[in-house]
Order: sequence, then C-alpha cells, then structure tokens
Amino acid sequence: MTHSAPEPASEDLLRRLAPQVLGALVRRYGHFDAAEDAVQEALFAAARQWPEEGRPRNPRGWLIRVASRRLTDQLRSEDARRRREETAAALTPRDEFVAPPPGEGRAPAEDDTLTLLFLCCSTDLPAAGRIALTLRAVGGLTTAEIARALLVPEATMAQRISRAKRRVKASASPFGTHDGQENAARLADVLHVLYLIFNEGYTASSGRQLQRADLATEAIRLTRAVHALLPDDGEVAGLLALMLLTDARRAARTGPDGSLIPLAEQDRTRWDRAAVAEGVTLVSDALTRTPLGPYQLRAAIAAVHDEAANDEDTDWAEILALVLVRLVPGPAERLGHAVAVAMVHGPHRALDLLAALDDEDHPAGSHRLEAVRAHLLEMAGDRAAARAAYAKAAGLTLSTPERRYLRSRAARIAD
Repeated sequence: MTHSAPEPASEDLLRRLAPQVLGALVRRYGHFDAAEDAVQEALFAAARQWPEEGRPRNPRGWLIRVASRRLTDQLRSEDARRRREETAAALTPRDEFVAPPPGEGRAPAEDDTLTLLFLCCSTDLPAAGRIALTLRAVGGLTTAEIARALLVPEATMAQRISRAKRRVKASASPFGTHDGQENAARLADVLHVLYLIFNEGYTASSGRQLQRADLATEAIRLTRAVHALLPDDGEVAGLLALMLLTDARRAARTGPDGSLIPLAEQDRTRWDRAAVAEGVTLVSDALTRTPLGPYQLRAAIAAVHDEAANDEDTDWAEILALVLVRLVPGPAERLGHAVAVAMVHGPHRALDLLAALDDEDHPAGSHRLEAVRAHLLEMAGDRAAARAAYAKAAGLTLSTPERRYLRSRAARIAD
C-alpha cells in the first residue's frame, strides 16, 4: 500500500513531541540508546499512519505507547534470561503515564527537552557527535535527514550517531540528576551546540549551496524551546535574538543563481522585518535586566546592522563599542573587531591588528582571515595585495558560493 507524506503540521508536531516522548521513556526505562531508537520507530510509524488514519486525540500518549512497546520488545529480545523478562514486564507503562497530553497535567519542571539537550551536548562527545545526536534525539530528525543536511553519507552519519549514543550510555549520570552549578555549565554547552548548528545552516562550511535553511530553522526552533523553559536567562534570549536577527537576512543573501550577496549590497526590503522586530525586542529586554553575556552582545551588533536603513547608515562606532574582544577573544570576534576598526579609524590600523593574528593558530582550512585581509587591503588601495589575498581565501574555502564570490572580487580588482 502506498502511504501519503505527512502534512507539514504533523511533521512539526512530531519534532516538537520527540524530546518529550524520549524523555518519558528514558525516565521510566533508562537505556538512552535503545529508547532513542524506539522513539525514532514511533515517529516513523506516526508519519505513515496519521495522514491516513487521522491524528490521535492524544498524540504524545500515542507516541509513548508505541515507543514503549518497541522498547520493551527490544529489551526482551536482547536478553531472554528471566531477570530481563521480569524487568521488562515490570516496566510496562502505567495508564496515567500516557494520559495527559503535552502541556496539560504536567508541571513545566518535568519537561525533558532541556535534560535531553544536556545529555546530547555533553563535552564528553566530539562536536560532530553532539550536533548529530541533538538533531536526532531532540530535533526528531531522521538519520537520513541529518546526513543530507550536513552533507555526510547516511552510513557515516549512522555510525556517528551510534558512537555518540554509546558514549552517552557509558558516561551519563542518572537522567535529570544534576546540581545547579553543573546545569549552568551544561547550558553553556547546549547554547554552543545550537549556535554551531545555526551557523552551519546560515553559512554552510562546504558544498554548492551557501545556506542550509533546514538546519538554521531547526536551530531556531530548538532555541525557542530552551527559551520557553528558561525565559529569564539572558544568554538564551541573546542567542535566540542573534539567530532571528541574522536569519532575517536569508532571502537577500543569495542571487537567483545562488551566488553570495554581501551584507553591504543586500536589498534590505527583502529582510524579514517581523524577525528583526522580535530579535530587537528580545535582546533589548535581556540587556536591561540580565547580566551581560557574549550572545547578547553578538545580538546587539546584529541589531545595529538590521536597524540601519542602508549600509551607509550603519553605526560603526556603536558596533566598535560592542565588539566582543573583551568577553570572547576568539578568532571570529577579533576579525569582527578589525572590520569595525577599519570602518571607524581606517583600514591601516585594522591591518595592523590582523598582522598580530598571523602567527596564531586558526581552524584548519579557515579562509576568513585572508578574506578580511583582502577587504581591508582593497579599502587601503593596495590592489595587487588585495587580489592575492582574495585568491588565497578562495583557495582555502570549501564553500562553492564563497569561492566564486572571492574569485569574482579578485577578478574585479584586476580589471
């Protein structure tokens, strides 16, 4: 029998419910790795059945029941010994466990989304594993969807997720048992992983497309979920604001042929003004009532760009005052500092700042230092050096649109 694809609303609902269902199973059974597989099977069953049979009255309860059956079947099949059989039988879900639909009859503190994010974003896992496991366990994406989004073969992604789940199983403490200080540290890891997912979606590190909108959208969705759970955390609000303010420019960042359009040349009438307004409100509120943090500052800088009517009206002096060097002295922030210095004090002083970065370590294959250097050299009127720097940056990037853009800049200078 041929099954129709699920309606978009059903797909959104499934992704929203995925962490709740997984959290329910892990709290009850343990076995994070097996529970995650069972939830994926339940999501797949729902995607096939609901479009034809109709959405159940209690979608969350339906998913928990189906996933619980899959899990108990798996536990029984893995070990036929009497002890395992007795354990699996004893763990049959009680009716009251599946009765309340999401958001009803359940205290907000019991929402497992954040706890699952703490597990998936643990620094015990490599960065690639954290991203993949977060997208699958908390985002509800299938292995195939994650592989396509990250341009990795599905078999490779399956291995990556499997390894990450084994690490979680081996190292994780009992589900949801962390003190406040540990949770604060884990929250920083969660925000970092969500930021990495968003950045890969907004500017893909490799491939033919500049943007992977599905990844950026998923990062925003997950960050909204964290913000709903922690509305008073300034850095969560700052990260959500940063994503909204940055993603608001998505439609204007590429031409009809997929070519890159830099910020200064974008048609700002194509920016998503509703997203800009939401982002500005979020960061403005966070800055006035919570301790200052790097995501809030990044969002404030993005807001200055987004509120300018055109590139010439950008308040670079304000941006320079907001630069993150003191709070986050990383390579990206120092490059941003150099650009702001160039726009306020001229390119020569900024080039001196870049010279100090030449002897430092940078991520393998990073092209951004050379791209910024090329831009500053062009501003300074050194066309030959700028052309060479653009060419060098083009040779370092793995992104096809960025490579084409950098080569076009080099060619334009040569004309």
